[in-house]
Amino acid sequence: MTLETALPRGFGVTLDIATKELSDGSLFGGSPARVLRLTEAGQRALEQLRAGPVNSAAAAVLARRLTDAGIAHPVPPVDSAGGQLDVTIVIPVRDRVGMLNRCLAAVGGRHPVVVVDDGSVDGLGIAAAAARHGASVVRRTVGGGPAAARNVGLAQVRTDLIAFLDSDCVPPRDWIDALAGHLADPLVGAVAPRIVTLASRTSAARYEQARGSLDLGDRAARVVPGGRVAYVPTAALLVRRAALETVLADDGQAVFDPALRYGEDVDVIWRLHAACWRIRYEPSVQVPHESPATWPGLLARRFRYGTSAAALARRHPANLAPLVLQPWPTATVCAALARRPAAAAAGLIAAWLDIAGTVRRAGVPTDGAPGAALTAVKQTWLGIGRYASQFAAPAVVAALAAPGRKRVGRRAAAASLLVAPAVAAYVERRPHLDPVRFALAHIADDVCYGAGVWVGCLRERTILPVTPVISWRPVRVTRTPAEAVRTGRSEADGRAEPDGKCLV
Repeated sequence: MTLETALPRGFGVTLDIATKELSDGSLFGGSPARVLRLTEAGQRALEQLRAGPVNSAAAAVLARRLTDAGIAHPVPPVDSAGGQLDVTIVIPVRDRVGMLNRCLAAVGGRHPVVVVDDGSVDGLGIAAAAARHGASVVRRTVGGGPAAARNVGLAQVRTDLIAFLDSDCVPPRDWIDALAGHLADPLVGAVAPRIVTLASRTSAARYEQARGSLDLGDRAARVVPGGRVAYVPTAALLVRRAALETVLADDGQAVFDPALRYGEDVDVIWRLHAACWRIRYEPSVQVPHESPATWPGLLARRFRYGTSAAALARRHPANLAPLVLQPWPTATVCAALARRPAAAAAGLIAAWLDIAGTVRRAGVPTDGAPGAALTAVKQTWLGIGRYASQFAAPAVVAALAAPGRKRVGRRAAAASLLVAPAVAAYVERRPHLDPVRFALAHIADDVCYGAGVWVGCLRERTILPVTPVISWRPVRVTRTPAEAVRTGRSEADGRAEPDGKCLV
């Protein structure tokens, strides 16, 4: 299938909140971070995009580049989802009659619904709830998990669009319409809302509201493995049937891998990405989701989610690095932890010079290099801290518990690794929970998830999910080809990335 690579006319774009404009008009931002150097034609196209929606071939090409890089995000035309959408909702369920009732009432009968009963004990209750709300039911006599249930539901669907929805969700009535505008772009295969936690008075639920395992934040994103938003869950997801047909299993039947009890949705998203489809995360649409009301329930779920990492790493070995380290920021953090301030300062200067040298060689001003170096060191510190709490908690605890006055510095360094990520999350999310309980919950959350990852590694006999990788390039510099912007024609046919590689 060959599709135009330019963003369709009528779409607008909005720059990401973290994107910075350098002194020569180049743009720095995106995920992974990069500098996009604009030609004169590119700068004129950018001014057109700032003034309104795409209305020229040149602006359309630049808009695609910006949105592919994560430097900007598409804004669909207001009327792009007008009319009756050809969509069917698929809801897998197992013994959640009350939640299913609530979910179907929220859906409101606007679209056909297929409920897949995955071997529920109370099959009659599931059937009665579905009948009450006009939904059809397909029953599996033996439970096979969410992947198998969704495959059964997909076999019943004939519409061009499919909306996956978990039975413990309570979506707003217009959630599908609000997401469907992105599908006016023929390169977008799926779009997901923000999954938020239903309000509750328990401290566990309040923690989950601030740091939900399915909540990917309030910033729009293109979903890219290794990017700021690396996946989206199928708790609520709108997807094209044509996109799913490109990622069918070898038998031509299954989309979701039944062998994956957890992480089956991540697997599908990454296969869609590998098949060159764009996937959008649209947090302006929020779908509430039930969360465990107790700490044991919440932490047990985090453990179960962790067990999926090794199986996913077997299938997608390049997508699941737990920690990506750049040499100079890493050296800076290690020197600071070792209480070597002079070495830490030297590492920070080296990180700055490394970034400045990279962009200078590309002919880009270096005015953003100091801030980028500081950000890299900060993110490395937080990343090492989370890695330590998730995968090396016993070693950190041993360092904290080591007796002796001479080891005070070592204990302080270990404590900073545990506490810094929790403090950063608290400042960012402002939870309705006191700082001490939030920090303890944050650490317990990471430890339980990491324990699940280690269990999965033992089952799969791999250490890929706990193996850090080193990135030698501090920032990518790309250039907008003048010919492409001037003529409105992309330099690559089909659904290709700006650098010529099909990564979607």
